[in-house]
Amino acid sequence: MKRDKKSTQNNLLAEETNLCPGGHGRGGQLSIRLVYPNRYSTGMGSLGFQTVYAMLTSSSDILCERAFLPERNELEQMQRTGQPLLSLENKRPLADFDIIAFSTSFEPDYLHIPQILNLSRIPVRSKNRGESDPLIIAGGAAFFINPEPVAEFIDLICIGEAEQILPGVVEALLSPQSGGRPGLLRVLSAQTGIYVPIFHQPVYIDGQLSGFETAPGIPREIIRACPPLEQLKPSQTVILTENMEFGDMFLIEVSRGCPRGCRFCTSGFIYSPFRQHPYESIVKAVDAGLAYRNKIGLVGAAVSDYRDIGKLCRYIVDKGAKVSVSSLRIDRLDPEMVDALVACGHKTISIAPEGGSQRMRDLIRKNLTEQQILDACEMLISRDILNLKLYFIIGLPTETEEDLEEMIRLVKAIRERVMEMARINKRLGEITLSVNPFIPKPFTPLQWCGMEPLASLEKKVKFLENSLRSIANVNLKVESLKGSYLQALLSRGDRRCSDLLEEMAQGNNLKKAARNCGVDTDALVYRTIPLDAVLPWDILTTMEKGPLRIEYERAFELVTSS
Repeated sequence: MKRDKKSTQNNLLAEETNLCPGGHGRGGQLSIRLVYPNRYSTGMGSLGFQTVYAMLTSSSDILCERAFLPERNELEQMQRTGQPLLSLENKRPLADFDIIAFSTSFEPDYLHIPQILNLSRIPVRSKNRGESDPLIIAGGAAFFINPEPVAEFIDLICIGEAEQILPGVVEALLSPQSGGRPGLLRVLSAQTGIYVPIFHQPVYIDGQLSGFETAPGIPREIIRACPPLEQLKPSQTVILTENMEFGDMFLIEVSRGCPRGCRFCTSGFIYSPFRQHPYESIVKAVDAGLAYRNKIGLVGAAVSDYRDIGKLCRYIVDKGAKVSVSSLRIDRLDPEMVDALVACGHKTISIAPEGGSQRMRDLIRKNLTEQQILDACEMLISRDILNLKLYFIIGLPTETEEDLEEMIRLVKAIRERVMEMARINKRLGEITLSVNPFIPKPFTPLQWCGMEPLASLEKKVKFLENSLRSIANVNLKVESLKGSYLQALLSRGDRRCSDLLEEMAQGNNLKKAARNCGVDTDALVYRTIPLDAVLPWDILTTMEKGPLRIEYERAFELVTSS
């Protein structure tokens, strides 16, 4: 079976087109294992992961190889036989590398970090590692939202964007340092965007976090790194393979952050300010990508807010290629962009009303009226786009059954317009509702709100199912409620969650792990946090609390006065 695993990895490599000059395991004096703590297909579809890989392999002083969470059958065999996790390129054990660098975009992947360290025979807790063990570093959006649930496992965490942080980290790693591992970490902790958890110990009073005790000579707060995009090459695909998500596309980042400031969404806050790549830079990336793929995927939290989105989409179509974009902002449906998508053969467009009623849209600061939503749907339908995917959130603070009824009424109004055009064109149209529970996220105005209990959410899902069951051509898809609960726990949790994750890495489910660790997960997930409470992520200066608190208070003033 070991031979079969190598064969699988060799097949993955053989099916890649690697555009990095230093790719496939060539390099120098410092060996770095870049790990995405999820499956290969997911990790390779991450533009952030590919960007960091390109940066590391560009240095002749670095040997960079990749690793991913094994597929389920391989994982079970490795746990049974004790076989270590191997690198993709040269099949080396993870423990043989100088540096292990985790790139993590989503909090649920925190579960896999202790699991991967166990598989690699590396002490899970940073305090238990010695000079002969690899240095464990980490970065990615999940970490600069809230790194505390995995802080016990990581030696050094990058808070912010790699383009600004990584060069300084690499320079320090390549330079002689005195004092061994502690001396190196102390030097690195002075850099912008570097968080060394062992130097910041949480203090608890009566079971509640009351602050952090910072080691002498260490900065007390961590400043997020946020480079100007105008000076950077747009992030883009550097390894092409059909074995990854979006494998048929060449991905190009057009912007970072979001100018909207929706009160539930982290993107507008942790990536602020909203930044856009110059049109000329993106066109250059498009021309390069078309040598490998005939479909360009434009990436960003607010793609439709990109200033030249219509012009860019038309450029791609005029090149004889196809263009793909993520969910579009309803009040920014550029006609030129939509026409380009239609010319590419798009039959389905995703839009995000988010709040089912006007009251809920006002609460989350979506700044959309029902008429704007209907007008946007009319524009799409008039161009023969009859399949619409609508994103909604349930369980928002103060939501009632009346708000859900408003959602159903809005969906019916949209469906009437779709069916009218479908009858004219003699082609069926379909509406898909993608419903997600509200998850309170750090660095948003709603970070103090608790998640709605699962039992209540289940009743709301049942209400939607019953209300929509008899409506033809309308499908309902609901995000896993238990998965959302876990995500909320890891979004809001403090360093004590490390015990939970280590237990779960041993095969225990969340309920049993919580019981063994004595952690009340419901309190962490459902609690409405006092506005003056210390938050686990307060050590990061990503966003000042003052403006967030003002927006929080405005949100509830609006819904109580409406």
